[in-house]
Amino acid sequence: MGTPSAALEAKFDMHDPTNSLFGKRLPFNEIPVIDFGPFLNGADEAREEVAAHIGAACREAGFFYLKNHGIPDELFGRVYAQARRFFSLPEDKKREVYVGLTDRVRGYSPIREEKLSKKGDLKESFDLALEIPEDDPDRLLGARLYGPNLWPSDLPGFRETIYDDYFLRVMELGKQVLQAFALALSLPDDYFNKFTHKPLSNLRVLYYPPQDGPIDPDMLGCGAHTDYECFTLLAQTDAGGLQVQNASGEWVEAPPIPGTFVVNIGDMMARWTNDVFASTPHRVINRSGRERFSLPFFFGADYWAPLSCLPTCQSPSNPPKYPSIKAGDYLCSRYDSTFRSLEHDESAVETSQKPDRRLKRHAVKIV
Repeated sequence: MGTPSAALEAKFDMHDPTNSLFGKRLPFNEIPVIDFGPFLNGADEAREEVAAHIGAACREAGFFYLKNHGIPDELFGRVYAQARRFFSLPEDKKREVYVGLTDRVRGYSPIREEKLSKKGDLKESFDLALEIPEDDPDRLLGARLYGPNLWPSDLPGFRETIYDDYFLRVMELGKQVLQAFALALSLPDDYFNKFTHKPLSNLRVLYYPPQDGPIDPDMLGCGAHTDYECFTLLAQTDAGGLQVQNASGEWVEAPPIPGTFVVNIGDMMARWTNDVFASTPHRVINRSGRERFSLPFFFGADYWAPLSCLPTCQSPSNPPKYPSIKAGDYLCSRYDSTFRSLEHDESAVETSQKPDRRLKRHAVKIV
């Protein structure tokens, strides 16, 4: 999910490569490509080496590509096929699972429902998370974001492919990536296990129509933002459109690389690490002339997990920058500032903390 950026001030012709909405075309290896195979299958020394590379990418860029992650290409193809089936449904069928029917950001969001762009984003989404029953003890205690998913009717195979085959598998990969983060932060590799028994992880199945002609900077495919959770594992089709902001304010394209995830740090991890790991602004503008599908998997912490500065990321000269807050309360405040279906629901906000609307400009070096 994301943090809305300040509104851009003017409209530009996207076919003019000098304007500020045109992603600067740099070679894809400007953003690091990290081989995760040795971490999954290697000895301790190999795992530590991979973790060191990941730590460097997180400190310097907040983005990297992950290859040899163990998720087969054919699974991505099956998920995209299911996504096309769902988004091809009539609008009234999709609205049977409208995101506003629950208080936990599950289900279908139409174009402009999410407002990372000032006028709303030009994308449709289907959101799902960990399947948890309504009578779950944590939900009964007030953990609003826990609960069952909304599933469309008359789409045989959709749930099985999206949730059983993909979501649960990527969830396990996310836990392994989190182990690498722990090592990169000079912590035991199982440090975060106590915070991820029922993680607030969210998968978004996204559809972006092509944006032709002049682009309205207040209505992009996905407006400039940083993600809310710990980190994101993004799969994207070959249409491209993802842009990352570097330290000098340039928008650098992050083109698809077959067989990889794009990984980026989210605001939860930035808070945990006292901004040691950068949460980097990014956006999507689909100028391909084709439909674009993507699968961002946002790996989060348990609802009650404290987002308190990690011991290895603070010192007398570098005290914690952020007050401690429960992960669920933090996410609720951010969702409520982003989705139109939640913006007037005062009871939905479970924390007195105001949404953090700042778009941080971390020192980013694309290497």
